[in-house]
Amino acid sequence: MNADTTDTPQLQPTAITTIDENAPVIVRVSTTVNAPLALVWNLHTDIAGWARWNTNVERAEFAGPLAPGASFHWLTHGLDITSTLREVVHGKRIAWSGPANGIDGIHIWAFEEHDGVVTVHTEESWSGAVVQAQPAELRQALEQSLTDWLRQLKTQAENR
Repeated sequence: MNADTTDTPQLQPTAITTIDENAPVIVRVSTTVNAPLALVWNLHTDIAGWARWNTNVERAEFAGPLAPGASFHWLTHGLDITSTLREVVHGKRIAWSGPANGIDGIHIWAFEEHDGVVTVHTEESWSGAVVQAQPAELRQALEQSLTDWLRQLKTQAENR
């Protein structure tokens, strides 16, 4: 039997719908974007395009599909990360997780549109020995990173 036949059992990714509420570092931030939901969603979920508008992402590689179990590789703030998509609800939610330099991260994004304004909410948890050793410093760094990300997403979407 050929190794690539459909008889080979496929591992299903573990769905993650919340961050680790017991993690030493948790950050939650939100913004509003005056742009259509489809534009904001498409901009944010074009993972391979992040480095074109997010100055904190040096590179991002993603071949798809935009579905649970798909992985992407990216470099941000000196961290070389491989993340795995855990949940994708088109136009509403996307979640991923992955380790980087001793940090285990879970990142969730939610999108909601009312009267042409999109609220983008993101929350991320970090755990691991590295995080336990310096939670205050890492929380501050994560909060700044996510705030920058949202600011740049907002600017990019509103200027299109």
